[in-house]
Amino acid sequence: MESYENLLKKAISEIPESASNKERFESPKIISIIQGNKTIIQNFTQICDQLSRKPLHLQKYLLRELAAPGEVFKSSLKIGSTIKKEKLEQKLESYINTFVLCNECNRPDTKLEKDEKGIIRKKCMACGTIVVVK
Repeated sequence: MESYENLLKKAISEIPESASNKERFESPKIISIIQGNKTIIQNFTQICDQLSRKPLHLQKYLLRELAAPGEVFKSSLKIGSTIKKEKLEQKLESYINTFVLCNECNRPDTKLEKDEKGIIRKKCMACGTIVVVK
């Protein structure tokens, strides 16, 4: 019978390389189309669900950053100007870094809390860090 240490070493050596290097959180991909002078993010509510954020919060952020009018319609976000997909992905990445990922442990296990003065704090459920955000 083999010892525990030998069995453990054998098991670790048989783990595929891709399994140990896999990130737990992957940034959602935007599916967008341009119709005339409007841009539509077709998977907007799915992105919000994946980030565990309210659609209104992400909508306000994106529209403010893009300086464009817009509205949520069903599961899509209609933006009142033409915006390239790269710019949308850049703004989403900025949102994720500011409002989703923990500043200490870099995990997405955070939630936003608003106090009575309207100050928004990002609290990490993994490490307990609390950070005041914009």
